Amino acid sequence: MNKFWDRFFYFFTFITQGASFLNPRAYAILHRMHHAYSDTEKDPHSPVFVKDVWGLMVKTKNVYQQYALYKVEPEPQFVDRYPTWTLIDKISDMWIVRISFALGYIAFYYYFAISPWVYLLLPIHFLMGPVHGAIVNWCGHKYGYSNFDNGDHSKNMLPMDFLMMGELFQNNHHKSPNAPNFAKKWYEVDPTYPIMLFLNWTKIIKLR
Repeated sequence: MNKFWDRFFYFFTFITQGASFLNPRAYAILHRMHHAYSDTEKDPHSPVFVKDVWGLMVKTKNVYQQYALYKVEPEPQFVDRYPTWTLIDKISDMWIVRISFALGYIAFYYYFAISPWVYLLLPIHFLMGPVHGAIVNWCGHKYGYSNFDNGDHSKNMLPMDFLMMGELFQNNHHKSPNAPNFAKKWYEVDPTYPIMLFLNWTKIIKLR
């Protein structure tokens, strides 16, 4: 992306993730570590060395915060090469901002919820980023099938993959980390790939 679209999507991600906005630099470092150390003790979000999904979320949070708060310098091969937006990173990490988003969600539910039971979804809404990450990394390394022997526990999981927009093709993704299309077999469909093709066609992004 050029600088305009980079900033646009950086800000758009902040707005859409809201209360659970994740620092892109820190999460990029975690993602590279995840691939380099997949399902080993140095993997920041592998289900192999934790008891449950909650333990996975806590471990990921602890490692993430080290890099998000610049408390730890990443190994050279994991240093993020892409631009950061320090102002958005600082604003998004303020408790007043996260709480404001949470209050906005509550107000939305108050006006539009069709049943009181819907309010049970609020905690998931507050923590959507970590919840999504936990689903992808727990299910994607626990359940499903493998097309490739990657030397780890990565799996492909259908039909849950459609809810995760292709991210539960973890086995395929670990085989070809830089491929924009996570689907490899004729019966696999990565819902995000057509969107990327459209963005490439409109010159918003440039696929290699």
